[in-house]
Amino acid sequence: MSLVLGELVAVESHRQSAEPGAIGITFGYLMRNRSLLIGLALLLGLVLFVVIGHLTVDVSEANPLSVGSLDPPSRDLPFGSDKQGRNLYAVMVEGTPLTARLGLIAGVIGVSIGAFVGFIAGYYGGIVDDILKVLIDVGLTIPGLLILIILAMNVKGGLTVNQMTFAISVLAWLFPARIIRSQVLTLKERGYVQIARLSGLTGREVIAKELIPNLLPYLVAALVGSVSAAVLAAIGLEMLGLGPFEAPTLGMTLYWVNYNAAIINGWWWWWVPPIIIIATLFTGLFLTAVGLDELANPRLRNRV
Repeated sequence: MSLVLGELVAVESHRQSAEPGAIGITFGYLMRNRSLLIGLALLLGLVLFVVIGHLTVDVSEANPLSVGSLDPPSRDLPFGSDKQGRNLYAVMVEGTPLTARLGLIAGVIGVSIGAFVGFIAGYYGGIVDDILKVLIDVGLTIPGLLILIILAMNVKGGLTVNQMTFAISVLAWLFPARIIRSQVLTLKERGYVQIARLSGLTGREVIAKELIPNLLPYLVAALVGSVSAAVLAAIGLEMLGLGPFEAPTLGMTLYWVNYNAAIINGWWWWWVPPIIIIATLFTGLFLTAVGLDELANPRLRNRV
């Protein structure tokens, strides 16, 4: 009897040890979902660049007249300097998180408002849905960049980083609201939602316990897309000269590149670093959004 019990314990221990843990499952999924893996790796690379940069350079050199003017890359200035006498390495280290933070905050605000509007309109329907649907459709027909330009031009002294974040988030909720509403319209007819209603759950409880958990991967994917759109809008405003002139953001760096004709004059070290960082940021966000979309979409998930 004891021998049989010992064999059963050994078999069970071997089975449990053979089962992959949470880390193993996550790693295995990332290896299958290459888009998500590469996207997260690129974003992590930017984070490491900023962290290492803060340890290896004085970020105060991102201010004008901190170093020599138009010095090419060297040992002391890995990215060279611009016409204003700023260490471009320090500018990239300081400007990358500023630009990313702007997009992240605007994206979070936009998706939060859009999710609230989308859930209310899609689940409750009726006159509330009609009003919100008209509001969303009208808002999407208005050129967003034009509204942002008008807002920026009417702010005395130019926009600060926080003001630009707020201005972008004003319009960032429209597209997420429309997409989330369409998803809620589909999910609320599913059997488990109907059962939840019949069991006596209120509308808020159904949304919180049934709809949001099922749409969570989709909401995260929508957030990544909103962050990308917000960063693009911020760079567009800054390149038009409507951003914070004193802030060393990536968009304002490109504005000064254009203003001083750096490309024509052959000062390649001035415009190459911000373009590489922006391209890395957008590629990382795009691939992450594609990977999260595969996670949220069962049809795509089954192909991996």
